[in-house]
Amino acid sequence: MKNILFLTFLLYHFAAHSQEVIPLYSGETPNSKPYKMQEEKREKDGLLVGYWKVSQPTLEVYSPKKSNNKKAAVIICPGGGYAMESYRKEGTEIAKEFNRKGITAFILKYRLPSDSIMHDTSIGPLQDAQQAIKTVRERAAEWNIAPNNIGIMGFSAGGHLASTAGTHFNKSYIPNPNNTSLRPDFMILIYPVISMQNGLAHGGSKRLLLGEKPSQEKLDLFSNDQQINENTPPTWLTHTGDDTLVPVANSLRFYENLVKHQIPAEMHLFPKGDHGFVLSIPPSEWMQPLFQWMQKSEYITK
Repeated sequence: MKNILFLTFLLYHFAAHSQEVIPLYSGETPNSKPYKMQEEKREKDGLLVGYWKVSQPTLEVYSPKKSNNKKAAVIICPGGGYAMESYRKEGTEIAKEFNRKGITAFILKYRLPSDSIMHDTSIGPLQDAQQAIKTVRERAAEWNIAPNNIGIMGFSAGGHLASTAGTHFNKSYIPNPNNTSLRPDFMILIYPVISMQNGLAHGGSKRLLLGEKPSQEKLDLFSNDQQINENTPPTWLTHTGDDTLVPVANSLRFYENLVKHQIPAEMHLFPKGDHGFVLSIPPSEWMQPLFQWMQKSEYITK
């Protein structure tokens, strides 16, 4: 009996999804220089950790065997301080958990800011996030998802990227001849970098994205709590009060301005756990409140 149960678990675990990796751009990558940086893939104990020096962005598609009848989809932006991308813990493991709920997931491997590969580092990752939203929305029928039920999720600096996509969608930083909406329908922000202001910003993320001496105008533009308006998507956030890397005030300010603009928002705060606290918890456990919010918000059904 135990062998049968174990075999059933394995079949469920490995058959819960199908996947493919596609180039993010079919033609020329916008805002790029000819130099092709040598990407680094790192592993520990035989398991993928993540990617460094990303210059060729991709979208990895995780399609569930049985889609939730709301046909929701989530684009996942792994974190890593804009220096690397924590692709397994904040990517593949999360995508598989979405699949178990019948939600299609897309992991965005976005370009990491570097003067050697792009003309303007501040908009490179945002261009990739916009292209991901555009691609998923335009090819929604192909992946059996609803074009008006596409969210974006980000961890840490990936949370900054996700919140940038969710607050800067009125300006297209990529070619968009069909005028496809670049607005995500909802945001999921996990211990996100939000502000670029002194005292709140994660120093490494700010320096890599905006340079050594960014203007105050640029600091304000990419402080996403300052970019919220009445069209900002509904948002779910989580953070810990003792986060020593990205102060919890990042999430608090974002939440406060969402409420100020009457944007539906839910935030879960924990007293301890420090940065990356969910990484030591099984996704099936810490994502339950998220799925409940998605049900209450009618992005998915029970």
